[in-house]
Amino acid sequence: MNRTLLFRFVICLFFFCLCLYFYLDKQNQLTSLKIALPQKIKEVEAIVEENQRLQYEIDQFERPSHLFELAQRAEFSHLKHPHVGDILTVAEGNALQDQKEDLRPSSYSISVTVGAK
Repeated sequence: MNRTLLFRFVICLFFFCLCLYFYLDKQNQLTSLKIALPQKIKEVEAIVEENQRLQYEIDQFERPSHLFELAQRAEFSHLKHPHVGDILTVAEGNALQDQKEDLRPSSYSISVTVGAK
């Protein structure tokens, strides 16, 4: 009986130590993540700041006055503005209905104006 009690005690002590080990291991993992968190926050903030800077550059490039300046340059002189008659507009609600009812794949041709002379 004494031996059985000792054996049970050793097994309980072993499982207690095993649980304590896993608990400390989880605590160490949690601490390492807490230590790495400020660095990750700085990286995310740097990425957000870089995205804002790049968005500002995109907005500056796409600014209408800048686009008109680009249109005056020699390398873009081959481009032209389309005539009013070349622009096709379709009402928002009727586009899909017209395409399904009136147009058959063999009955239409597409002409695209790209802006070249």
